[in-house]
Amino acid sequence: MKRSALLAFCFLGLVWGSNFIFVKWAALHIDPVQITMLRVVFGFVPVFLYALWRGELSWSQLRHIHHLVVMALMATALYYYAFARGTVLLPSGIAGMLSGAIPLFTLVCTFLFLREEPLGSGRIAGLFLGFLGVLLVARPWSTSGEIDIHGIAWMIGGSLSVGCSFVYARKFISPLKLPAAALTTWQIGIGMVLLALVTPIKGITDVFADHRAAGGLILGLGTCGTGLAYVAYYHIVENLGALAASSVTYVPPVVALLIGVALVGEDVPPAGYIALVLILAGVGLIQWSSRSQARQATK
Repeated sequence: MKRSALLAFCFLGLVWGSNFIFVKWAALHIDPVQITMLRVVFGFVPVFLYALWRGELSWSQLRHIHHLVVMALMATALYYYAFARGTVLLPSGIAGMLSGAIPLFTLVCTFLFLREEPLGSGRIAGLFLGFLGVLLVARPWSTSGEIDIHGIAWMIGGSLSVGCSFVYARKFISPLKLPAAALTTWQIGIGMVLLALVTPIKGITDVFADHRAAGGLILGLGTCGTGLAYVAYYHIVENLGALAASSVTYVPPVVALLIGVALVGEDVPPAGYIALVLILAGVGLIQWSSRSQARQATK
């Protein structure tokens, strides 16, 4: 089982890192909200089947539908849509690099809304390094217009949305003791319904005329990058622990940058590589500080 968990770890890093180029391909034919809708549709199927196989779904869980709707908005609909909008406006490698900053925004949301423990010097240093990396990517002082600041804003908005969802889940969802597969199934399923209410249907099938874009959207973004990715994540948690699962966040930004530069030919300036190192160093420092505080708390 440990070997399969390690394979799942590699799978997650690869599929989450390649999501951004799949969005770029799909965006040649349909708009970001349509990409998001189709991603969620094709991602829902494997998660739903997995939850059925585990026997974890129950209609009684819908008594918590008000919490499930909030999670569907923050952790599915708004999160995926914001990242799709940001990726359309940015090079895929840069968008993937910024996705690595999610733990930074999660920590900020946790501090602002939970205030259960102090930040500590290690976490503050991690936030400083990480946000310095984000700033180095955005370069708001530059007048050359190389990086679309609106794309940066969308990526930050998506990171904040999913960061807030973690805080909401910790405060309101965790006490409910819902099985993880069931929670994800309801979250994605309700998100799919919400997206269906606002997604224009006209032209949404245009993406299927391009086999590369359709394959990337159906298999890459939907089936693997959303549905099977959650299944793989649960498998890692069950066999290697939550700490090992959280460390997978280091891999996708590197994979996205490599795909953008080596396979697509995107031009990433030297400052971009420095920014990636700063973001990952900041995330690593935050995780190390969190583990240290947790160990001290148990003594």
